[in-house]
Amino acid sequence: MQLTEEHRLFRDTVRGVVQREIDAHADDWERDGDFPAHELFGRFGELGLLGIEYDPAYGGGGADHSFTMIFGEEIGRSASLGVSMALSVQTDMATPALHRFGSAELKERYLRPAISGEHVAAIGVSEPDAGSDVAGLRTRAVRDGDEWVINGSKLWITNGTQADWVCLLCRTSDEGGYRGMSQVIVPTDVDGFAVSRKLDKLGMRASDTAELTFDDVRVPVANTIGEVGRGFQQQMAQFQNERMIAAYQMVGATELALERTVQYLKERPAFGAPLIANQSLQFDLADLAADLDLVRHHNWAAVDAALQGEDITRQATVAKLKSARLARRMADLAVQFHGGMGYVEDNWPARFFRDTRLWSIGGGADEVMLRTLARMNDIVGD
Repeated sequence: MQLTEEHRLFRDTVRGVVQREIDAHADDWERDGDFPAHELFGRFGELGLLGIEYDPAYGGGGADHSFTMIFGEEIGRSASLGVSMALSVQTDMATPALHRFGSAELKERYLRPAISGEHVAAIGVSEPDAGSDVAGLRTRAVRDGDEWVINGSKLWITNGTQADWVCLLCRTSDEGGYRGMSQVIVPTDVDGFAVSRKLDKLGMRASDTAELTFDDVRVPVANTIGEVGRGFQQQMAQFQNERMIAAYQMVGATELALERTVQYLKERPAFGAPLIANQSLQFDLADLAADLDLVRHHNWAAVDAALQGEDITRQATVAKLKSARLARRMADLAVQFHGGMGYVEDNWPARFFRDTRLWSIGGGADEVMLRTLARMNDIVGD
């Protein structure tokens, strides 16, 4: 993929806003376990960073997917991966289906303010008993005239305590499995909606993650995204956006962690020489740098395929799996090579270690990615 001067200028813009608007406040937000989503998203929205590929008719940038890749890499370099994840929920997890399949009225009411940062969005798929197994979800919407009456609960919902609306995947018929689901926009100010609890997590601590309940929540049937009964298929398409933005972030995060670790080893003396003089450390980091190149170029190939209108399900699956595992490996090396300094919360490796662990779980666990690839390669049992 050929990057242009426009791409480089865009990268500089995103890197600058990340440093000013996230890095400068990350320690406070991590300590408090929260961040001001409306305020931060408003600033990103002013710069046109929340709807990079979306239709300009609704405030989007109308750019191509290569700019989303750059955006993902740069927010991955932030000092708070929790905030980066919250941003990517807004841009690539809760809104793609609305942009692709939603009515003009829905886009005007919900997509436009999400692009501007006025609204914070969340995606409601996982449930207490249905995470990776999306076909097992139970939250149900029953039609009553021109309204859906929704009952159920959702778990692991990023932005859940601050969201203005949720892109909810729910059952709208008695068909089992993946059939009979729909995506419905649910505003969080309606009667019957509640945030049951905010989760206390190992990492991503600046990002709010919640359990949501729906008790006879009523919303118009017109809030349905696309066709009734096609929600599962639409969500599967939306997952590709989610997995690619995760992969882009992990490239940026791993790249920065590698740079910082190398710099530390050059400055830290041990046994009469800088630690970087140890050839074993050099080889471990060189091997990781080589794998980072492979993942980055795989991502670029996925971008090219997306620009050609190709189905990138396989590329997104590989990218999600390998980038998450690479980031975990980088996190382990960063802590190990920093020694005791890497194990205390005063220094960045400890947070990086905790934060990167999620990427092999959220958005489709590693095992789900491997299951998908096994089926694609006909590596299945009878």
